[in-house]
Amino acid sequence: RLLKMEEFFPESFRLDLVDERNAFFELCKEEQIWICKPSCSNQGRGIFLLKNPAAVNTLQAKLHSTEEYLLNKRVPYTAPQARIAQRYIHQPLLLEGKKFDVRSYLLIACTAPYVLFFAQGYIRLTCVNYDATSDDLTVHLTNQYMQKKNSLYSQLKDETVWRMERFNSYINEKFTKTNGLPKDWVFTVFTKRMQQIMLQCFLAAKHKLDRKLGYFDLIGCDFLIDENFKVWLLEMNANPALHTNCKVLRDIIPAVVYESL
Repeated sequence: RLLKMEEFFPESFRLDLVDERNAFFELCKEEQIWICKPSCSNQGRGIFLLKNPAAVNTLQAKLHSTEEYLLNKRVPYTAPQARIAQRYIHQPLLLEGKKFDVRSYLLIACTAPYVLFFAQGYIRLTCVNYDATSDDLTVHLTNQYMQKKNSLYSQLKDETVWRMERFNSYINEKFTKTNGLPKDWVFTVFTKRMQQIMLQCFLAAKHKLDRKLGYFDLIGCDFLIDENFKVWLLEMNANPALHTNCKVLRDIIPAVVYESL
């Protein structure tokens, strides 16, 4: 069964497309949080939060002045940097009070014929407890590159990454009874949902893939679970980090690379 976008992907707008940009600025006049990020980047570079109408107005004015400048200069048309504004999920499920997301892997092993594989990844947590009102990006973004900017990172490094087995045990212990989840929800319901979403994204992009023998790609897929245990896809990364800067990653990443090859 194919899912509807709103079932797994937070409401998002492409700011490089005039119609979507106008629709976004028309919509976000209320007090709500949006996350704005470039479409072709990694490690949290260029990401910022839009937390109130004033911040949105500033962004709108900046985009408008850039366009005006290009028009007045009569330079060859340059499309604005592709950015998306994505509705921020402000009630995420927390692990010991901290925000987290899940990095899993999709291996497109072949495009002639299409062959796909799924691999479990790991849990990425923030160093400090979650506070939706905080202006500190290390509270909101879980990737290692961003967490390194937190002063607590050096002493908490090994606690910012969990194995899936540890995550499964935590969910079993804390939520199975209270939330009526099946035992091992992580390795059953959640895993199947990730696979379903990955497959659907692959099918959406399938016609754009060059169909040649020997083509493959390892894609890092980032998922967030909200406090109602709804699974959201945040993004898919064509250049996933393969650093091994903490104990869990030293166990997981080499295996992912080895199995991919």
